[in-house]
Amino acid sequence: MRRTALATLLLAAAVPAQADEIWVTNEKDNTISVIDIATQEVTRTIPVGERPRGITFSHDYSRVYICASDSDAVQVMDPVTGEILHDLPSGEDPEQFVLAPDDRHLYIANEDDAVATVVDVETRTVVSQIDVGIEPEGMAISPDGKIAIVTSETTNMAHWIDTETHELFANTLVDSRPRHAEFVKHGTELWVSSEIGGTITVFDVATQAEKAKISFEIQGVHSDRIQPVGFELTADEKTAFVALGPANHLAVVNADTYEVEEYVLVGRRVWHMAFNADRSQLFTTNGISGDVTVVDVASRKALKSIKVGRFPWGAAFRPTQ
Repeated sequence: MRRTALATLLLAAAVPAQADEIWVTNEKDNTISVIDIATQEVTRTIPVGERPRGITFSHDYSRVYICASDSDAVQVMDPVTGEILHDLPSGEDPEQFVLAPDDRHLYIANEDDAVATVVDVETRTVVSQIDVGIEPEGMAISPDGKIAIVTSETTNMAHWIDTETHELFANTLVDSRPRHAEFVKHGTELWVSSEIGGTITVFDVATQAEKAKISFEIQGVHSDRIQPVGFELTADEKTAFVALGPANHLAVVNADTYEVEEYVLVGRRVWHMAFNADRSQLFTTNGISGDVTVVDVASRKALKSIKVGRFPWGAAFRPTQ
């Protein structure tokens, strides 16, 4: 028995522990780059459908969902094997999506159809299609799962959907070309980024009223190049990091005062980002430079660039232990 126990311990010690990962969609290569967070190197490159953009995991991380926009599909993959298990009926040109807290209903923005599609991922059926504004892209869902948000790039609106009835109950104007939306502060606020407008609009969720507008200004960078897209908040929700597109910077925003505290230089045309497990590091996707910048959250400094595929777009965290 002792020899068997010792052999087991030695075998376990010989097998290196798997590190957590960041998964990155590469639009032009039709691939996903998997980054080992410990070594900060790409360990796998996985082929997927055409023009992958949005990416998210099931709540237990046993499945990964990928918006293959030009394949008109949401693909479902086993993240361990990299095998595509099946496609979901997503509607045309799925751009972004969000998985509901029930881990079952996927809300998908269909840019070409001006609709949001609700899919049951277990039965693989369309539950509802909801008419929204022109060129929907951004998607968000409240922490309690009762409200879904779609942003329409051409209509310049955030559309508020009752998830029980699948009907719109409000439409709120934002600045030009809204791209991303998130519920923050335990679902009491909704933030919407406007790429061409160069702002983030903050709404009070209870009233759908605008309560603040965040603007950006970088010395030496023309205002036309400051185009906010993706953003993420720290665990305490006191600080937001905002990707500013072709400005090649992140903005660091005080989420209580809505004031910009500083800017962090990253790669070219920064789109989206994902934190590691303890949110001490941030990984940004930089489309034009084809890399991911690793940012130290505490010091607000860029640490390293990791080369990935062509035109990296979406990012998602995956724990492996």
